[in-house]
Amino acid sequence: QVHLVESGGGLVQAGGSLRLTCAASGRTFSSYVVGWFRQAPGLEREFVAAISRSVSSTRYADSVKGRFTISRDNAKKTVFLQMNSLKPEDTAIYYCAASSGRDYFYTAAQEHEYNYWGQGTQVTVSS
Repeated sequence: QVHLVESGGGLVQAGGSLRLTCAASGRTFSSYVVGWFRQAPGLEREFVAAISRSVSSTRYADSVKGRFTISRDNAKKTVFLQMNSLKPEDTAIYYCAASSGRDYFYTAAQEHEYNYWGQGTQVTVSS
């Protein structure tokens, strides 16, 4: 089992950057695929990015490609989401999620593939 805690959200102007952190507890963190999702007011939660157990495979939503970068440090049980060139439409609550029982290079992009979720961190981008 794994417990996830997000941090790093806040208020930033359009064009700015933020770095979100997902800190995990549990002895087998390296065995989980980790993803970031977000939910804007009045909208469904959507996939943002995911990183495989191997660290070498990543996947991004088209809306964030080239602007966001996901990375992980298995030794520190931490996953990061570096967000650059932020836009007002990036405003949302960002959630970290972990998926167990996946292949080494697999990156999950569907909510139902994830077993564990953090509480979320608010990101607000002003125009």
